[in-house]
Amino acid sequence: MPHTASRFLAESSRVGIRHFTLADGDEFTARARESKDLHHPWLFPPDTAEAYASYAGRLIEDPARAGFLVCEKGEGGAGRALAGFININNIVHGAFQCGALGYGAFAHAAGRGLMREGLDLVIGQAFGPLRLHRLEINVQPGNTASIALARACGFRLEGFSPDMLFIDGAWRDHERWALTAEMRTSG
Repeated sequence: MPHTASRFLAESSRVGIRHFTLADGDEFTARARESKDLHHPWLFPPDTAEAYASYAGRLIEDPARAGFLVCEKGEGGAGRALAGFININNIVHGAFQCGALGYGAFAHAAGRGLMREGLDLVIGQAFGPLRLHRLEINVQPGNTASIALARACGFRLEGFSPDMLFIDGAWRDHERWALTAEMRTSG
């Protein structure tokens, strides 16, 4: 049987990560609509075709962003379903070499460890091919699932930013979590 190349940038036993495409819109928006209760009040991913096209287009075309879909693997390694998404935003090179992570699981995948595997793979891309040195996650203090994911992947709490981001109609406080390439290799 001939070997076929994976469609994933990286993969673990249960998930693979790949970049967003415009063709993912139907599944992504359906998953976002199914996950509204899980995401509210922390996150508002696009749930219409128009909103997805704009969102994915920015991730695909803007060099200061890198978007990754976390795909649950099915038999033979084929992507079975979108489990979630992880984006690296505000990528700055030069002396800073940093990016800010944003992520969300879809309801059918929540609590199953798939996003932890996906985030580990994205961190590998960030500190490998993207040549970043530091990743940051800004999380609202009440978002215990997101904080648990950051902690599980080795991020350290660095501080607190009052009124940092305008989300769901108000300025929200955030905890600042970070991971450096050195922390990853020494951990």
